Formats: sequence, structure tokens, C-alpha cells
Amino acid sequence: MIEEAPPAAELRQLLRRTRTIAVVGLSAEWHRPSNFAANYMLQHGYHVIPVNPRYAGTEVLGQHCVARLEDIAEPVDMVDVFRKTDDVGPIADSAIAIGAKCLWQQIGVVNVEAAEKARAAGLATVMNRCVKIEHARLFGGLHWVGVDTQVISAKRRA
Repeated sequence: MIEEAPPAAELRQLLRRTRTIAVVGLSAEWHRPSNFAANYMLQHGYHVIPVNPRYAGTEVLGQHCVARLEDIAEPVDMVDVFRKTDDVGPIADSAIAIGAKCLWQQIGVVNVEAAEKARAAGLATVMNRCVKIEHARLFGGLHWVGVDTQVISAKRRA
């Protein structure tokens, strides 16, 4: 069973309290959903820390990338997971170990056991939701979701 997302008021409060987001599985490829979501959050004032062993030691979206959550040297408010559902268990353990305040599983990522473990450790949890879409829905940034960007248009080019 897929757990319902927290109510809008709770999500809004969570996003207001969040300043630093560690994005596990952030891709350097501009067309990947993780890159688009992280770029959106950067543009909306969040500090994003890329977590991906493929790019560790380099920059992704102008931010220093680390291989794992334990390599982050500053407090993390949210761990945003762009990985397979089966990979979330150890990520939840790491999120707990570094003292994160929230474990957010992106659209299509639903690991109830990991969410329950995180919740038991005091972390807020969200599953099967996109942080970018939820932020846009709750704070009025729908143009970042594809509406009014002129990327998708029914008008013919002159």
C-alpha cells in the first residue's frame, strides 16, 4: 500500500523549515529529473548538496558533490532520494546517522520499511512525491513545472 503524503499544511511547514537538501542520486545530466528538481530548489534559495559516487569530488550544478551522506561536513535538513526503492534502506540509515530531519522519497520511490525506521528515529518522511512539484504547488512556482516556460507551447514558431 502506498502511504498518503502528509497534508499540504505539513508539507508547507516542512519546506519552510528546510534550508539544506542532500540529493542522493543527483545526476549531472541536465535532462534527468534529479538535475531539474535540484536546480529548481537551488533557484528557490535552498542549499543543495549532490550525493553521487559517480561525480564525487566534482561539481554538479555548481555544488561540490560527495560520494555518500556521511561525507557531508554540515547539517542536513532533508535527504531527497532519487534511487531505486530497494536502495532506500541504507540511505535511511545514513540519514539517521547524520542527523537529517527529513527523508523524502521521490515519485516512484516507496520504501515503507525505510520510512518507518526514519520516522521512529524522529525524521519527517514523504514518499512517492517530488519535492519540486510539491514546492511549486504549495508556493506558486508552477511556471517551473513546465507551465508558462515557453518550453512547451501550442503556438507555432514564426
